[in-house]
Amino acid sequence: MKRFDQWTLEVIRTDKSMMQWLEERRYEWIPLVVDAIRRILAGYTILLLVDDERRWYGEYVLSTINRPAQGRPFIPIYDLRRLAPYLEEIKGNEEIALLFETLHISFQERFFIWYVGRAISPFVNVAKGREDSFLWILDENMQNNFTLKSQDEMLDIKLIQLFRLFERSLDGAIFGEVEL
Repeated sequence: MKRFDQWTLEVIRTDKSMMQWLEERRYEWIPLVVDAIRRILAGYTILLLVDDERRWYGEYVLSTINRPAQGRPFIPIYDLRRLAPYLEEIKGNEEIALLFETLHISFQERFFIWYVGRAISPFVNVAKGREDSFLWILDENMQNNFTLKSQDEMLDIKLIQLFRLFERSLDGAIFGEVEL
């Protein structure tokens, strides 16, 4: 079994779909993805939340992650906007707290939010409402966030590359190739 950081570097360098930018930013990526994968392996549910501009990405992730051809157990992942269609109306901390109470009851506190979107989206406050969220907040540098730039002309490609690396990392952990 390989150390996760070494394994990640090898995957980035050998996978033809990856680009050099991932190699340069792997130390920002590794702690975030290791934390998310540990929770998935512990039976947590992922509640995916994307801003309006990345709805396509949310659909891509949801339609791709549990393809039967993956050859791995299905990952419990749901679109939070579908679970809570009133999400766009939630504004204040009290309403966010009520949402989390409902989610705690529904998922027995074994869930985390994976947010992909801009820092100015109304959904970002929901994602930030939990310390254990898997955050990819665009245009905001903060701790426990994988920052990307919304004006990057390669953003869509980078999001797909990150998802591919996330899936490969998940496979590596499930099949015992890497040590988290």
